[in-house]
Amino acid sequence: MFVKFHREGSKIIFISLAVFVVLLLLSQSVFTTIWVLKTVQVFLLLFLIIILQFFRNPNRHLEVDDYNIMAPVDGKVVVIEEVFEPEYFKDKRLQVSIFMSPLNVHVTRYATSGIVKYSKYHPGKYLVAWHPKASTENERTTVVIENRIFGEIMYRQIAGALAKRFIKFGSRVDLYFPLGTKINVKLNQKAIGNKTIIATK
Repeated sequence: MFVKFHREGSKIIFISLAVFVVLLLLSQSVFTTIWVLKTVQVFLLLFLIIILQFFRNPNRHLEVDDYNIMAPVDGKVVVIEEVFEPEYFKDKRLQVSIFMSPLNVHVTRYATSGIVKYSKYHPGKYLVAWHPKASTENERTTVVIENRIFGEIMYRQIAGALAKRFIKFGSRVDLYFPLGTKINVKLNQKAIGNKTIIATK
């Protein structure tokens, strides 16, 4: 089956392929012991596979349904709690956070249909993405969408510790819902973008 890759990864994939080929050729002249040579080559191949897997962009069909909020990313649900949201709502909201490891697909999709009411980019730190302060101190982008059923829903993309630029190599997405929203996932559950239902009405 044909594998698609996100265009944002084109440059990194090209560089990684070039480095892989060069190091593969160099390793044959540098390492004379067979087992050392094979170990190095396997390591290089695994590194290339991780890069390719990171930027893959699988096709996922989505039927628009205003009564369900879908997972915007692949990853693990690491937070479900009531918090104070200080940037836009300035009141208490129900937060659901999904952590993306370097092995997860890093394509971010909209969680629901609606009108974009707010969008803002924030420069910041690169704390590990599961750190409690990552939501307010890391490099991040906040988007608020007004859905006709749920009202205003916020999602925030947060760059992780390994990020050299936004949302690469270990990141997180926070979703903020009105209090009382029915959450359809549990802590440590695996979420799949455009497939897993996060919240329902």
